[in-house]
Amino acid sequence: MSGPPEFASKLRWWRRRRGISQLELAGRADISQRHLSFLELGRASPSRAMVLRLAVALDVPLRQQNALLLAAGFAPVWRETELAAPELAQVRSGLDYILSQQEPFPAVVVDRRWNLLNANAGAVRLVEFLAGPLPPDVPVNLADALVGPEVLRPFLVNWEDVVRYFIRSVEVDAAADGSAETSALLRRLLAYAGVGAVARRMSFESTSGPVLPMYFKKGETSLSLFTTIATLGTPQDITLQELRIECFFPMNESTADVFRSWAAGNKNR
Repeated sequence: MSGPPEFASKLRWWRRRRGISQLELAGRADISQRHLSFLELGRASPSRAMVLRLAVALDVPLRQQNALLLAAGFAPVWRETELAAPELAQVRSGLDYILSQQEPFPAVVVDRRWNLLNANAGAVRLVEFLAGPLPPDVPVNLADALVGPEVLRPFLVNWEDVVRYFIRSVEVDAAADGSAETSALLRRLLAYAGVGAVARRMSFESTSGPVLPMYFKKGETSLSLFTTIATLGTPQDITLQELRIECFFPMNESTADVFRSWAAGNKNR
């Protein structure tokens, strides 16, 4: 029995994108290479369980797992819930707790494509100090704010180093999720003036520390920060799988003192 051609082509695409052979994927999914070959050629139809087994073996994100199911003729399994929905109240509470614990230092919640979903007061104070108050109810994309020429770039002393690393991380995201939206984000970022050349230029300079810092300077105020990025464990919802929590930490006591003074209401630093 012939299988759905769209599923066959998507399966081949994902396997090649992951850079593995039919034999390796068959071993991961615990099926025969012959059966996998028939599925990739459209000569066999997968069950819903087989689609999900192959998707897990290929580390396909939940959003794209739904696309594979649809291509095979099945209804999607994974839901996508608005973060503001009542059923995610406990998750929002947990995120708020993380953000509050990071005070007075910045922390933000973003989606897969760096759209800002939530921020603590420390993050708001940092952005307002550097770029001024953000317009109310205007969507903010942190990737554009970092890479583009107008928001954070004028104050980021080591912009080239940070953007080179950031572009590579977005390239990894685009390869991992295979979505048109992430690919479009990467193209948009590379289109900003000077970004393409910076991204192509390799840096072999020795580093002075274990992490890449972000050095901001405005007037007489200098800030040195590093970041961590966390995700939710065992997500069973597309929205939750695509969430990221980024926390900023001071790399020296003078930076920590600035954030503490801002939290105390001292806007002169």
